[in-house]
Amino acid sequence: MMCSETCFYGDGLRFECTSCSRCCRHTPGYVFLSPRDLEALGSALGLTRNDLLARYCREVSLGVATRISLKEKPDLDCVFWAEGGCTVYDSRPLQCRSFPFWSSALASREEWERTAAQCPGIGQGSLHSRAEIEGWVRRRLREGFAED
Repeated sequence: MMCSETCFYGDGLRFECTSCSRCCRHTPGYVFLSPRDLEALGSALGLTRNDLLARYCREVSLGVATRISLKEKPDLDCVFWAEGGCTVYDSRPLQCRSFPFWSSALASREEWERTAAQCPGIGQGSLHSRAEIEGWVRRRLREGFAED
């Protein structure tokens, strides 16, 4: 999904992570992993792919496809969240690194505003250009999703 010349983010969007952890905690969701994510996490944790999948991942059936997602703790925090933040920050998945520049949040101004209502970093900090934003979307498409 790339925008036309008149799309709502044509002049860029402001975002700076405030480290509030709202995107990592207290709500159910999926962190879909790419093959590259699995490699990076396995390397960072010193685990084989099979051990990583068994300890930290789950299969999610989407009807037409099955994806690999990170598990959640019983309190719905990400399996890699601990007091102070992400324990695998330098190797965090693309989905985490690219937030909030997801195609779903960029689908319309209304969707962007819904996302902003949950994230205090949206509208703050650096201005991210249209090219940078669309680069995140293209990267997600290029890396694809891990399936098992």
